[in-house]
Formats: sequence, structure tokens, C-alpha cells
Amino acid sequence: MNVFELTRALVDIESITENEGPVAAYLLDHLAKLAARTGGKAEQMDVEGDRFNVLATWGEPRVTLSTHLDTVPPFFPSREDAEFIWGRGACDAKGIIAAMVAAAEKLLAEGVRNFGMLFVVGEERNSAGAWIAAKAARGSKYLVNGEPTESKMVLASKGILRYELVARGKMAHSAYPELGESAIEKLLDALGAIRRIQLPSDPQLGPTTMNIGTICGGRAPNVIPDAAKAEIMIRLVGDAQPVRDLFERAVNRCAELVEILTIPPIRFATVDGLPTSVVSFATDVPVFGTTWGQPLLFGPGSILVAHTSEERISKKELAAAVGAYAQMVKKLLAKN
Repeated sequence: MNVFELTRALVDIESITENEGPVAAYLLDHLAKLAARTGGKAEQMDVEGDRFNVLATWGEPRVTLSTHLDTVPPFFPSREDAEFIWGRGACDAKGIIAAMVAAAEKLLAEGVRNFGMLFVVGEERNSAGAWIAAKAARGSKYLVNGEPTESKMVLASKGILRYELVARGKMAHSAYPELGESAIEKLLDALGAIRRIQLPSDPQLGPTTMNIGTICGGRAPNVIPDAAKAEIMIRLVGDAQPVRDLFERAVNRCAELVEILTIPPIRFATVDGLPTSVVSFATDVPVFGTTWGQPLLFGPGSILVAHTSEERISKKELAAAVGAYAQMVKKLLAKN
């Protein structure tokens, strides 16, 4: 199965976060057959229920290629034309999985050993698979994480600070608002103050950015609302604490900030010979820490089409990534 065929086979297995079991089982079977032919080992790393990470190793893995098995909704199957493979996960990150597997086949044919591949669940939601993997390191010195970076080595990536902003009030008949207390008005006041915050910037990563992703609340048009909530995602370029302080002061007593997730910005190692960039999205790497080795970030495809109805990956770039991953493994192995 070539890299294009494997990409399409993986894309066609729906694996929205929490439903990765079928694609993990397919990949485990595929890698077990490869390992049986080449003296390696393929195993599952249980996470929860029928969800599990997939690990394949040859020798003592000093370099590990890794990315995630899950996708965002909604699922849509693969198709291809002369230039692209389309479908949910085509670039984020099933095409990357296929390129890594093809690179492993290339390396094994050349007699290279002492590397592995780790594919985890839950990256798009809560990094559930990475948390488990971080506790089960195998001595790897380098972790090459795969995300759609337009085939550039990433120098740094932004972090995440995620909040729920919760406002509480008192229900009353809307004809007598003086008897109630509107949670929605409190939420709007808090959001207005948050939008006026001057967020910090970094010379390399650029500005801290914020997205108010969801708003919900209220009972009916003729009821003073007793509850309202917003979800906020902040892309960090530095330490989270100064941003926390800004948000706490802005919200004051209008509402309650509930911190859901914090991931710090990351600076990555690189290898020579490839163009570089910085990115605004976050990855599993902060969860891994250095338990699987010094992190690098590289992958074919563009983040600008990931998570969209136009998700696709260039066949030319996908094929080139096979050689790039193989060369990366050899260069990193040569450092030890």
C-alpha cells in the first residue's frame, strides 16, 4: 500500500475524538504485519474504553515519529484528483501518519533501526493519549511530532489558556426585571471588559490572540436569565500568569473564570536543510514534555485548510514528506 492509498484508507475510517478505536485497530494491524516482516514490534497502549495509542518500534528507539489519530467533526470521506487527496484528516493528521509509515518502510529497507512510531488519541480535545504515553517512555532521545506545517521545521508554537466564563443571576418574570438579576447582562459586561484587554506580544511568536468561541444561557425571552456561560481560547506567546492576572482584573465580580486547560508555548529543535517557520496552533508536545526526547515539529499540509470543509493535502508534498521524515530520522540517529 503506497502513501496515497494508506492516506485514503485512514481518512475513510471515521475517528472523531473519542471514536478512535476503529482507526487505531486498523493501524495496529497494518504495523503489526510490517513489524513481523522486519523484526520490529507493534503494540497498543490502552487509554480508556476501546481507545488506545499505537506504538511500533525497531530496536531501541532513539528517534520517535509521532502524531495523532483523532480528527475534529464533521467526518467526510476521502476523494482525490490529480493534485490533492481530500477528506477529514487528510492533512490533520492522517496523511502525516501515512508519510511516517512510508518513511519507516523506506528506512527499514535501507537497514536502519533504533527508531519508532507513536500514534496517539485525543489530541484535538484533551491530549488523553499523550498523557498516557508521557508515563510510558521508551528511552527515545528525539520526538518528531507531525502537524501540518507546510513542510517547514517549526521554531516555536503558541500555547493555550482556555477558560469557561460563568455568570449567575436570579430568575424573574421579564415584565418585572427589578425582581431578578440577569446573568446574560453580567456575562456581556465581563466579555466587554475582556475585549478591551491589551494582550502581550513576543518578537518571535507575535501577538497573544483570543477567541470567544461559544456563548450560551437564558431560559426564554420572557424570563430574566439566571445562568450564562462563554468559552474562551487564548493563544499564549509567553508565561500564562500575566494573562491570568489581566483577565481576573477585567472580569472582576461580573462572572467567574474557570480555567480548563493551560499549555505553554514551545521552542523546538530543528534539523539542517529545511525551511523554518513559527505557528500559532498548539500540539501534544507540551504534554509529552521531554519524556520521549527533545521535540521537533514538522509535517506536510497546511493548517489553513485543516478543520475546514476544504481539508486536503498535496500529493506532491505528501510524497516529499516521506523522504523528509526518513532523512530526519537518519540525521538525528547520527547525533548519538
